[in-house]
Amino acid sequence: MTVLDTRALNRATLARQLLLDRADLPAYAAVAHLGGLQAQEPQEPFVGLWSRLRGFDPADLSDLLLRRAVVRTHLMRRTVHLLTAADAVAWRPRHDAMLRQRVLGAYRRELAGVDLDALAAAGRAVLADGEPRTMTGLARALPDPWRQRDPRALGEALVAALIPMVQLPPRGLWRTAGGARYRPLAEWAGQQPDQLTGAAGTDPAEASTDPAVAGTDPVGQTLVRRYLAAYGPAASADLRAWCGLAGLPAAVAAVRDELVVFRDQRGRQLLDLPDAPRPDPDTPAPVRFLPAFDNAILGYDDRSRIIDDAHRGLSVAGARVVLVDGRVAATWTVDAGTVTVTGLCGLTRAERAAVAEEGERVVAFLTDGDSHRVRLTNG
Repeated sequence: MTVLDTRALNRATLARQLLLDRADLPAYAAVAHLGGLQAQEPQEPFVGLWSRLRGFDPADLSDLLLRRAVVRTHLMRRTVHLLTAADAVAWRPRHDAMLRQRVLGAYRRELAGVDLDALAAAGRAVLADGEPRTMTGLARALPDPWRQRDPRALGEALVAALIPMVQLPPRGLWRTAGGARYRPLAEWAGQQPDQLTGAAGTDPAEASTDPAVAGTDPVGQTLVRRYLAAYGPAASADLRAWCGLAGLPAAVAAVRDELVVFRDQRGRQLLDLPDAPRPDPDTPAPVRFLPAFDNAILGYDDRSRIIDDAHRGLSVAGARVVLVDGRVAATWTVDAGTVTVTGLCGLTRAERAAVAEEGERVVAFLTDGDSHRVRLTNG
């Protein structure tokens, strides 16, 4: 079995993530290919797409949000992602049990004894008036006896787990501030997810309607293929880290004959699509500025292909990072029209020049060309 070393996996990741060469794709196609972009920081997807697409115009992404072609919703790992509306509708039911489990894990004490199905019904009744609501506003609009509960826990349970919801514009539009206001995904997208919850009175993870329990998982199969297209070659643990689902074993087994198998240097089995790009490890990799929480890093359990273990916590903490030769080598911030790059390791003179050049491009993008100021510092 072919062993892929760290550099080979790095170049494959860069190619799949559109970071090896900027792609001539419209924003919608890029969001679809990537399986969504992590987006709890509303402006970060714009930088993520700018780093990946040739000639990216942020107005295009704003227009997609306004036309409801893409949506902001809680999905993978119970975090806010920017996805195509079609993917959000198709994938949301498969994530239902995981979302419930995670919100219960976060608010176990506050939600103790709560009938989640009854809470969901109460939330839908409030939303039936068609008014957008904030998370806390939705909770406070619930009737008694719900008002006796912690509104933060109730609101989080409703918008991040029990009812498929979207964050409405202007939140997420280019250079537009706006708090998170919610409406049901089915209403906003004009399509109803097939399965909203588990069977009444059952643990959603054990409900007979759960495709993984029933022995078939067509949505899971789609997730496996789409994940490998954008992140492969990868292990089942990497797939689980990306979506938050428990490995999708039935789905992986169902598509196994379609896949090729490799191993990494740790001996882990890696799955991949046979015709997906796996560039020569010596392929040059340009400097790229990544936004906070970029899935090119967070989409793996083993992130060593792109970031050293010593710096692994940076991505979780929301630091923006710079890739040099395909690996995280610096962090960056922008303030008053100046991009400040802080190195994590020693960079050569040529690497510093390349970082400064790409930094000038990113600050020009963020300021409409009003600034090209870049400052490089050592950590």
